[in-house]
Amino acid sequence: MKHGNISVFVPFNGCPHQCTFCDQKSITGVRYQPTAEDVDKAVQAALSGKRRYDYEIAFFGGSFTAIKRDYMESLLKSAYKYVKNGTVSGIRLSTRPDAVDREIMDILKSYGVTAIELGAQSMCDDVLEKNMRGHTADDVRAASALIKEYGISLGLQMMTGLYGSSREKDIYTAREIIALSPDTVRIYPTITIRNTALGRLYQSGEYIPDTLSESVDLCAFLLRSFMQNNIEVIRLGLHYSEELERDMLSDNYHPAFRELCESRLFYDMFLEEAKAKGITGDVQVTVSPRSVSKFIGQKRKNISSLAELGYNIKIVQDKTLPAYRIKVIQCF
Repeated sequence: MKHGNISVFVPFNGCPHQCTFCDQKSITGVRYQPTAEDVDKAVQAALSGKRRYDYEIAFFGGSFTAIKRDYMESLLKSAYKYVKNGTVSGIRLSTRPDAVDREIMDILKSYGVTAIELGAQSMCDDVLEKNMRGHTADDVRAASALIKEYGISLGLQMMTGLYGSSREKDIYTAREIIALSPDTVRIYPTITIRNTALGRLYQSGEYIPDTLSESVDLCAFLLRSFMQNNIEVIRLGLHYSEELERDMLSDNYHPAFRELCESRLFYDMFLEEAKAKGITGDVQVTVSPRSVSKFIGQKRKNISSLAELGYNIKIVQDKTLPAYRIKVIQCF
């Protein structure tokens, strides 16, 4: 059974800092603070659909463990009854690395929390400071260790292209995250949003965001790095919202960002294998049926780019091949 989230957004609640890049209303399209009754409504709405998933109730959008304790527990109590009766398999939440301690973990464990995602964003202290995160890389390490100690699934979120960062620093962040052995990762390229500190830095010329091409190139590399270490990337790029498209200042957002990165990943894998084998001209490429469109690329970009390099591609599908594997042989 496929996994599914019953998402309840707690936008910009519990956050003690206003990070340079953050405007939760534009990112999520939501400002309303949910109640315990809203949790019930979200579950009922999800279960009314025809498709069935292995559901988790997911509290996203704010620093969940930093909100007022009675409010936090009211939401957890409402969610926990569905864990107890088997309607959902658990509760997932996102929070800050410096809002996790043993007292909090005891509470979360008692309410059936099964996964905690930490907004690490960067593992470079200078980048965290410049973006007014209010925590350090060591806070990420300490919170990650505590979550794993309690037997709760660990997710880590990182951002690329932050103010004061670089490709090298983003790759360092990914390597430090890999060293923490999370179960899941989310990668969010920084999008510059109006009426944020980052937006003002952009408008003054002090911040130059990554281009879409630079973001795709980097995130394809990071995606492969996490995959090679058996860490699932469950999100790559921000969700679409009308508010996000309206308020963004930079032009590096794409609603199908993951697809662009996966296509670039297959392009890079092809060239590596073809060059290693000395293959040119007519080439047979074998991929999983699930990956044909990823290899071809949007608007057949990969096929046309490889044709310009002298490769004439014949695609063969193999159901036994893993989704992110490729086989390249010379055609004679």
